[in-house]
Amino acid sequence: MSLHSEIFEQPDRFQNLLSSQREAVEKIAKEIHSRDIQFVFLAARGTSDNAGRYANYLLGAKNALPLALATPSLFTYYQQPPTIKNALVIGISQSGQSPDIVSVLREGKKQGNLTLAITNESASPLAKNADFVLDVLAEEEKAVAATKTYTSQLMAISMLSAALSGDASRWGELEQVSGWAREALRQDQEIAQAAERYRYMQQSVVLGRGYNYATAFEWALKLKELTYVAAEPYSSADFKHGPVAMVESGFPVFSITPNGKVFDSMLNMLRHLKNDLLAELIIISNNQKALDMAQVALPISENIPEWLTPLISIIPAQLFANHLTVAKGYDPEKPRTIKKVTETH
Repeated sequence: MSLHSEIFEQPDRFQNLLSSQREAVEKIAKEIHSRDIQFVFLAARGTSDNAGRYANYLLGAKNALPLALATPSLFTYYQQPPTIKNALVIGISQSGQSPDIVSVLREGKKQGNLTLAITNESASPLAKNADFVLDVLAEEEKAVAATKTYTSQLMAISMLSAALSGDASRWGELEQVSGWAREALRQDQEIAQAAERYRYMQQSVVLGRGYNYATAFEWALKLKELTYVAAEPYSSADFKHGPVAMVESGFPVFSITPNGKVFDSMLNMLRHLKNDLLAELIIISNNQKALDMAQVALPISENIPEWLTPLISIIPAQLFANHLTVAKGYDPEKPRTIKKVTETH
């Protein structure tokens, strides 16, 4: 099993999670509805934190639930946790081992809040401190860089949102995710060839907005931890407020620009980058207007609703990071200085 093979497992992981955990998710949603939940308080680190960024947009847009990202150090080093009332406290962790994330759930429960662990280890410390456990069922992930556990977390969050909404049509859209993922994986060889162009790249930026703000952070993280490129993620709106000044002719800009509410805003930024600043554009999109502007175009299905695009748009990004790692002469299975399970306090 390798990083590359785990990327290819994702369609099966999506389908298994959807078929196996829907009943559990609906039970969790029923309990949430039975309480006076006013907001979500979420703790995560690393890749799981990017899943939290997705939850921030999704639960806000589709379920009218404001989401606050926890500051775990307040619970550990400072030992001054904030008052948490009428919240759903969620901890997201692939391993469920990190003490600071566990501490947030433990304190949330102590203060009388409903707690939920989203993890790939149902017997982990995080799970043991939660009222409910949503096992993402990604099976063992041996690669240090998380791929299938990340997208399984996104699927779990999507299922929870669908269950909370009570909208049956959203479950129908979730049923199509596996097929859209298989379609994205068909680009593997083309992406391998395209990655060769960037073997000497040392720095870049990654842009996303809305639901795919999370994807920008996750693509940048994969580039950093696997290829050692200084890849900085930004909302396209934040990028305009200063950081755009770093762009010069040939500067690589990665962008996730699918159809949706923020598409026109993203497209205007890409036009400025291409026509005025002469940037090098690598674009993931399901809109031909965006793809036509790219030096490297990475298409995804035109049929994906915006709220589910992060589950699919990250797949060509994962493949790109894997192939660029190889092109640079590094080993995707052995990224330097990092390990699979990171425990922070």
